[in-house]
Amino acid sequence: MTILCVRFQLPPTREAALPELLGLLEEFTPVVEALPPDRALADLRGAERYFKRDAVELASVIRVRALALHGVDCAIGAGPGPMLARMALKDARPGVTRSVPEGGASDFLAGRPVAALPGVGAATARTLCEYGLDTLGRVAAAPLSTLQRLVGAKAGRELHEKANGVDRGRVVPNGVSRSLATERPFTRDELDPDRHRRALLSAAEELGSRLRALDKVCRTLTLTVRYADRTATTRSRTLGEPTAHSAALTRAAYGMYEALGLQRARVRSMALRAEGLDAAEQASHQLTFDPTDEKLRRIEEAADRARARFGPLAVLPGTLAA
Repeated sequence: MTILCVRFQLPPTREAALPELLGLLEEFTPVVEALPPDRALADLRGAERYFKRDAVELASVIRVRALALHGVDCAIGAGPGPMLARMALKDARPGVTRSVPEGGASDFLAGRPVAALPGVGAATARTLCEYGLDTLGRVAAAPLSTLQRLVGAKAGRELHEKANGVDRGRVVPNGVSRSLATERPFTRDELDPDRHRRALLSAAEELGSRLRALDKVCRTLTLTVRYADRTATTRSRTLGEPTAHSAALTRAAYGMYEALGLQRARVRSMALRAEGLDAAEQASHQLTFDPTDEKLRRIEEAADRARARFGPLAVLPGTLAA
């Protein structure tokens, strides 16, 4: 086992702590891939040799240090590859590392439903189940030619390899700085669409302010709505142009929310994530003949100066100040 998939037990208000926790992992290995909002992959091949401990033992050290230094517990899955580590994480719980031993991938996968395999969507799972291939053990035992006839040549080959525990994935080092996120939890499960929209306005204003403070713009905005039954819906939208303009972020957030068509949904929290960050100086802005847009941008600059001097609550949209 050389790969860890770590899920930090971060409450919504502490998602910004993820970079610090990634730094903790980087003390053991430089090969760390951030999986916002609360997960990461770490390749410990070099660390196992250096520290003379296997991945499960290092996972225990990581858990203790996360608790001691950051007050954050974590659930950890370990396996010979990223796919198996992610699947092992689903069986893990805080305080316990779920591991897939070398050579034990087939036994680990055999009894699981075919839909549990990463990359197998609802349509593919339905097709396979219609032919009696409802578990990964049965998929692994099926002839490659049969799978290719059912789901296509390339998909069939990948499915056959994964079901047999062949994990060709790798950990790609990256940085969580490629995204910014904020969440608005409700004090109680909220039904009122107006309160939903106020939460989105507040989140978009915060993201815009943080992006401008960092001289960044984002290309994509992601909305996550969490419900009372602990399920969640996530939608992403690529913006017309990279931006840090709060009004543009708010419009995109409202558009995604309205497209969900929520009716009497009991919402527990709403989160926005700005992704694909680039330097603002490298971004282009389409000029318009609309004086309102330019006026809003000048007001935004003045509001940012006031917030920098008097605090983040110095200037708020009227809707939020009421």
